[in-house]
Amino acid sequence: MKIVVSGGTGFIGHALVGSLAQEGHDVVVLTRKAGRPPRSSIRFVEWDAHSAGTWQVEVASADVIVNLAGEPIAEGRWTDARKQVLLKSRILATRLLVAALAGRSTPLPVLVSGSGIGYYGASDDRLLDEQSPSGQGFLADLSAAWEAEALRAGGFGTRVVLLRTGMVLEQDGGALPKMLLPFRLFAGGPVLPGTQWISWIHRRDLIGLIQWAIETPTISGPVNAVAPEAVTMKTFCSTLGKVLCRPSWLPVPGLALRVALGELGTLMTTGQRIDPAKARAGGYSFLYPTLEPALRAIITKEDPACLSSVNR
Repeated sequence: MKIVVSGGTGFIGHALVGSLAQEGHDVVVLTRKAGRPPRSSIRFVEWDAHSAGTWQVEVASADVIVNLAGEPIAEGRWTDARKQVLLKSRILATRLLVAALAGRSTPLPVLVSGSGIGYYGASDDRLLDEQSPSGQGFLADLSAAWEAEALRAGGFGTRVVLLRTGMVLEQDGGALPKMLLPFRLFAGGPVLPGTQWISWIHRRDLIGLIQWAIETPTISGPVNAVAPEAVTMKTFCSTLGKVLCRPSWLPVPGLALRVALGELGTLMTTGQRIDPAKARAGGYSFLYPTLEPALRAIITKEDPACLSSVNR
């Protein structure tokens, strides 16, 4: 298949692109970084996510579009200006891609478009699935607006999958590397209150879910891209400490985090307990359904003494 990927050079996108190419697909990456030479079955096509261009030719002949475009959520304080960047980088890019579908001679079979579990807003211990309503707050509003733009592709006869992603775990990006340093320095611990839920997913499973969504014609609408085992912040940090053979003893006050990061700090002090109901019902088999094996698969350079004690 010919698969066009926007956001294909980011933390999730570059791993997805490599996996798709390895499976023999013709992959086209839409990127602002022009002039990249093609490698294997991957081609790089310039786009600025704001205007028409030669990239539309690729969309016209694509079998699948995976839309992951958008500025990173947690790269800076959520000032009013930053919020506009986060919003426009998702809304305008998605709107542009969907508008390009009008020029196709046949409908695009499937669009897999990014979103996030922030759609549900901050929640308590309730287990939320794809049927749960949207919540309140900046991320909820952002996710709902982003999804609305993607759903417009249905008007062109396209099957639309909305990928509501949780905390993605891998060693080369996302939140995990930022959490590892204090643990390695024996200063790790949970962000208080510690009872907030973390719905996470190993990046390999996220890529697997995207490929499963592409290949499963009965799947459409929102899909919660999280592992079946949501955990509390306290459990996440104690498990991380166990894998690293480090204590999880130094809690981070939520107030201090909010002072340092502003509204962005709510990402760590609140959470959602999310059920990947569609993936489970649809037969997707998670490689890492539980947290400890997922972390052990990522953190390969363990303390030798700890590793020997684990293996005894």
